[in-house]
Amino acid sequence: MGVLEEIPGITIGTADARIRDNGRDDIAVFAFDPGATVGGVYTRNNYRAAPVEIASACPGPARGFIVNSGNANAATGERGVNNAIQTCSHLASLLECEVSEVLPFSTGVIGEFLPMENILAAIDRAHQALSPNHWAQAAAAIMTTDTSPKGLSNRFKLGGREAIGTGIVKGSGMIRPDMATLLAFVGTNASITPEIARRLTLDLAELSFNRLTVDGDTSTNDSFVVVASGAGDHDTIHDNSSSEYFELFHGLTPIVRELAIRTIRDAEGATRFITIHVHGGRDSSECMRVAYTVAHSPLVKTALFAGDPNWGRFCMAIGRAGIRDLDPYGVSLNLDDVRVAIGGMVSDSYREEDGAEVMAKDEYDITIDLGRGSSQETIWTSDLSYEYVRINAEYRS
Repeated sequence: MGVLEEIPGITIGTADARIRDNGRDDIAVFAFDPGATVGGVYTRNNYRAAPVEIASACPGPARGFIVNSGNANAATGERGVNNAIQTCSHLASLLECEVSEVLPFSTGVIGEFLPMENILAAIDRAHQALSPNHWAQAAAAIMTTDTSPKGLSNRFKLGGREAIGTGIVKGSGMIRPDMATLLAFVGTNASITPEIARRLTLDLAELSFNRLTVDGDTSTNDSFVVVASGAGDHDTIHDNSSSEYFELFHGLTPIVRELAIRTIRDAEGATRFITIHVHGGRDSSECMRVAYTVAHSPLVKTALFAGDPNWGRFCMAIGRAGIRDLDPYGVSLNLDDVRVAIGGMVSDSYREEDGAEVMAKDEYDITIDLGRGSSQETIWTSDLSYEYVRINAEYRS
């Protein structure tokens, strides 16, 4: 994971609430100096978890987050909402701020109530452990089925001064964000308005977490949040068309894109990392629809796992993507630089052993050209293995 740099104005503490009793910390508390602004992108699943309902209503300024793993606090009704509010109230009393300035986040098993006594005690311990250099501990505390913590930092120029960004993410299954179970937190010492924070988070999500899929399931708890502490002696950014906004956006983009890619690499049971490019669409939505239909097809995903160049499965998925008036004779398909199909049939130059050689690799590209326009899009996905089935079959055991 590398060294995760401190962000001035942000401190973090972790503790073990024994939610799943796995011997590791499962509570992370984030505390922000006064003046921090927050922007968030949240799940579009209609069965949104209680903490998502609360966090998404945050007006902008924030003083802290409370994050737990092992329990999603989703499908828990009014009791779940009250429990989430209680955790916020408890942390707010410790931070001496308003309850509305604390945002809750949860990830884990759906349909179970939070063990409140354990969690409140763990919040106390996490608060006592607050430190600016606990990003790595937080990355570990928010994991569920992840095999390793995921985090990244980047230094960049902002208005002629150095700025810092650090981000962490958890997620390896139930990943098809529509903003997997996916929680991502990025901090920076830049100064931005609440409106810019929301715009920035949307723009960053569109080029990262909204371009990956493991299994096609959009979680009840997906949340991606950017916190700007304002502690970097930069001018406050008010305009998303300003040069400073683009400097900040481009400074944080490498963090979120790499975290998205690491999420796919850490996908439950994954043995392949696949990049799907779709070119030649009439618009972006056509390209994305084809890309996700291919990525979500169980027959495609099992062929990826087997390393079987059964290219007819790709054609099937392209054809059922719902692209109106799509002409299969104009579509071409490549595996890396191997031309597989063109003109509605197998390419004259294609050899089965060439396709098999590509699909035996751990990482490769699938490139589809729809032959009907100039739009193009890219997403990332993985295969579907026996191990994925085992992990999810045994998740609560």
